[in-house]
Amino acid sequence: MPLTGQSFIGSQRGALGGAPIQALNPATGQRLDPVYSSVSSAEVDRAVQLAAKAFPTYSATSGKAKGAFLRRIADGLDGIQPQLAERAHLETALPMPRLLGEVSRTTGQLRLFAAVVEEGSWVEARIDPALPERKPLARPGLRSMLRPLGPVAVFGASNFPLAFSAAGGDTASALAAGCPVIVKAHSAHPGTSELVATVIQQAVAAAGLPEGVFSLLFGSGVETGAALVRHPLVQAVTFTGSLGAGRTLMDMAAARPRPIPCFTEMSSGNPVFILPGALRAGSEALAQGLFSSFTLGAGQFCTKPGIVLLTERPETARFLEKLCELVAQAQPFTLLTPGIARDYVRASSHRATQATLAAQAPAAGSAPACPANAQLFSTTLDEFLRLPALSEEIFGPDTLLVRCQTPGEFLRAAEALDGHLTATLLGSEEDLAAHWELIALLEQKAGRLIFNGFPTGVEVSHAMVHGGPYPATADSRFTSVGTRSIYRFARPVCFQGFPDALVPVELQAANPLGILRLIDGVPSREPLPE
Repeated sequence: MPLTGQSFIGSQRGALGGAPIQALNPATGQRLDPVYSSVSSAEVDRAVQLAAKAFPTYSATSGKAKGAFLRRIADGLDGIQPQLAERAHLETALPMPRLLGEVSRTTGQLRLFAAVVEEGSWVEARIDPALPERKPLARPGLRSMLRPLGPVAVFGASNFPLAFSAAGGDTASALAAGCPVIVKAHSAHPGTSELVATVIQQAVAAAGLPEGVFSLLFGSGVETGAALVRHPLVQAVTFTGSLGAGRTLMDMAAARPRPIPCFTEMSSGNPVFILPGALRAGSEALAQGLFSSFTLGAGQFCTKPGIVLLTERPETARFLEKLCELVAQAQPFTLLTPGIARDYVRASSHRATQATLAAQAPAAGSAPACPANAQLFSTTLDEFLRLPALSEEIFGPDTLLVRCQTPGEFLRAAEALDGHLTATLLGSEEDLAAHWELIALLEQKAGRLIFNGFPTGVEVSHAMVHGGPYPATADSRFTSVGTRSIYRFARPVCFQGFPDALVPVELQAANPLGILRLIDGVPSREPLPE
């Protein structure tokens, strides 16, 4: 499948000649062809106008048809899996096994959403039949369900060139909800994005859907993203990335004459609390598990454990010794972009002025173009509480140990935490029972609580929550991974007094789709009694 360097404006391709974007191999520093052309403001407007034009038709498309569309995309991506993974490898230096798995994750979540919309109960249909004889006032017939918001702007993420980018979870869930999507491709992996967009564009045509159901735009700088967020026809925005960029988008969305939701996943330190039972069970294995987690993907996972809290116990010394040994022996890592590598050096150098550098991997003579060395920092709880910057996320292979005097000090630490995607407790069941206050507090601080596991790795499933209080995300009521993420792109609409034949099929008395509905507050798949 050839690469052209052009955006996708519905079924058409963007013009050449805009501001250039060229991917770089972060392992070698080599520039990768082709050179991509940034879209013009007129092309941004054209893509959004096409999405708005497609919305009435696509929002009314049946769950069965949307499911077939999503499955067609998944099949197309599976069909070019080797080419996709190879291009992503060149653009990110992520290992091939990881990228092949990411293709499967991407197609798996497309098929998962296909199953959700084919079944149909996600719309949360509710029916309160009319009560004309009720005294003192009759009740009108009320029927409500979730309806799609409208065109959605999706920003591709740097650290997941497939699963959080052109056909990633945001795109899949928005399309499942019935919303056309305009993707702002990430400039670090434009070739990967073009391959994916080609498959989606072909699926749109094969399904007979309006061309504006999907567009993908390349843009340098902030102009393209800002134009999307500010466009009056865009009804929601999703973003995964830094706190600074995410907050900028949130503020843009809120400053519009008609504000729109901006679902951002931003900064998270993902605290890990090492309880006494974990150290007793095996301090060396614990050190190995922690090291593997905070260096996984060169520490470029949003769920990287960046804050580790532990107490002084007889087993602590061996745990720290083993952890320092692993860090000191680590080979240089390759970060995704020169900018991320520069930020890692800057942030870790600043952290070294506030905390003790407990261990650092040596620099190698033949370092990659975007290098990073593993680092382990250490501080006391008092210093951690005194210096809020110590709790800030660093994107790269480092972590911070916070040494507490007693397990009771874990409560002081937790109270000071901002919002996080995850909070982890390592220990025994007896430890959990003894630290129930800590667990109750962490429920207010994180979207996912983990017991005896590490936070890196996010299952795509029905129960998963990948969200958390600010600054982890913009709105902790939602998740960006798992089937519940579809609810970001829908709103409830109530039909009062409508004839049965003129309400959406999900609300009709006969329940022809057989979905689960609330009838006077009681779950039922049965038709309404005549």
